[in-house]
Amino acid sequence: MSIVNIINLLGGLGLFLFGMNYMSKGINQVAGDKMKNMLERLTRNPVKGFFLGVIVTAIIQSSSAATVMVMGFLNAGIMDMAQATGVIIGTNIGTTITAVLIAIDVSAIAPICIFVGTALSLFGKKQNSKYAGQVILGFGILFFGLKYMSGDSAMGVLKTSEAFQAFITKANNPVLGILIGILICSILQSSSAAIGVLQVLALQGLMPLSFSIYLIMGINVGSVMPLFISSIGAKTNAKRAVFIFFFIDFVGLCLFTPIALLTPYTSWVESLSTNGSVQVAIAHIIFKTVPAVLLVPFIKYVGKLSEIVVKPKEHETSLRFTYIDKTINRNANIAVVQVGSEVERMAKIVRTNYVLASEDLFSGNISHQREILDNEELINWLNHNISDYMVTLTSHRISGESSEYVGKLFHVITDLERIGDHALNILQRNEVAINQKLDFTEEGNRELRQVYEKSLELFDRSIGAFVNHRLPDEEEHELHFLEDTIDSLTLQAQDNHVQRLREKKCHTASGVVFTKLLQDFERVGDHSYNIAWAARKDKDLIRQI
Repeated sequence: MSIVNIINLLGGLGLFLFGMNYMSKGINQVAGDKMKNMLERLTRNPVKGFFLGVIVTAIIQSSSAATVMVMGFLNAGIMDMAQATGVIIGTNIGTTITAVLIAIDVSAIAPICIFVGTALSLFGKKQNSKYAGQVILGFGILFFGLKYMSGDSAMGVLKTSEAFQAFITKANNPVLGILIGILICSILQSSSAAIGVLQVLALQGLMPLSFSIYLIMGINVGSVMPLFISSIGAKTNAKRAVFIFFFIDFVGLCLFTPIALLTPYTSWVESLSTNGSVQVAIAHIIFKTVPAVLLVPFIKYVGKLSEIVVKPKEHETSLRFTYIDKTINRNANIAVVQVGSEVERMAKIVRTNYVLASEDLFSGNISHQREILDNEELINWLNHNISDYMVTLTSHRISGESSEYVGKLFHVITDLERIGDHALNILQRNEVAINQKLDFTEEGNRELRQVYEKSLELFDRSIGAFVNHRLPDEEEHELHFLEDTIDSLTLQAQDNHVQRLREKKCHTASGVVFTKLLQDFERVGDHSYNIAWAARKDKDLIRQI
């Protein structure tokens, strides 16, 4: 095999890999949001998740990409481990569609696909038309590369290679086949591409099925490599998802190795077709399908096994993301879901601080001071780091709806951070009151608590509206009325305070702290209403106080 043949082979392989990657990206642009929504909504039942994993992977042409989506949903708290396990098992079957397409051999239409795809990509007026063109163009390039790779100037020359023929004639070592398969897949970073190369060899009569069987096993075990690399430094759930992905193919390896060695399995597959490419596709489908189907009844147990094998990481600091995982986020739309979960987490911490600081105020102590200060540090960390992450996110292509949602999140985390500041103000004013032995009248305490409770109600309802992405007109009117009520109660309390000062029922120093506390409670209501306003999809402008 000359250097020219090697260059031609690498060129064809490069076209094949580029076409597959380009087509996959186009499909993700066209169907990514829909696939994300399907996974998010329809995986509550692990068995349904299994079938959904099959469908999603068959559409987006990548089990790794589907598994990365699952990792994202795990980190966002949308899926539990049992639900994720069902989807991952399903992806094992869905990924076989590429081998089926290659076995059918539609390379004759590759030039037409390249022409149509290029025309749509360059001249399509709508964005979806351009994405569809990308899919068609990628499909054409994939099969053009496959055809070029199998030509006489590339792999075809192996027919006359005595060294290769001698190797293939003696190639019957299962361990060698599995190791070569793992190596090939690790280099190509795609099991579909590795199986495609194997199909080309088989089609040329250069790879007997007796050896291909073991290469298929190795390729599928090696397909975990891209995910393993992605999970380095990732969160625990992401690593568990990778373990599940590996475990399925490992079960297949343990099951089919003795079957291939001790039974006429290879002869049976060969009897189904005389076409070497089809034989490889059939063996690949069986290897992926049988373990997946066998494991479906044990989905929950596979998920629990992953939790036993992959232990939670010990974190040295609380200043970290819980849901966002920068190491695995290739899909910007999945990252948006994770950001939403992280902002919801931030809202819970802000609420905790607001309640602790206020209840300590009414109890006349600062027993939660340390917890409040630690939470405030985390709130500030989340504010800065979520913002920085979203800036990075906006540089990627995300759909119009997701882009609008991210824009609103910028405003929401700003309001949450300010509410956290007011909670800290309440703690500090309470500390001043205790140190200076200041007290408020019974009427003043009642007024403060009334404004606080109304503002807390507004906060809870506003967060609920934003998390659910829904704020009907009736609810908006009620929240607006609640905000007006807070303003009215604040003004009335201030008037009453002035009257008490005139009647010398309270001290001036107490009155200063009282007035500032009222302002803190009232401002929390204002920022809470901002958050509710951001839940409206028909509002282009975000109301900011």
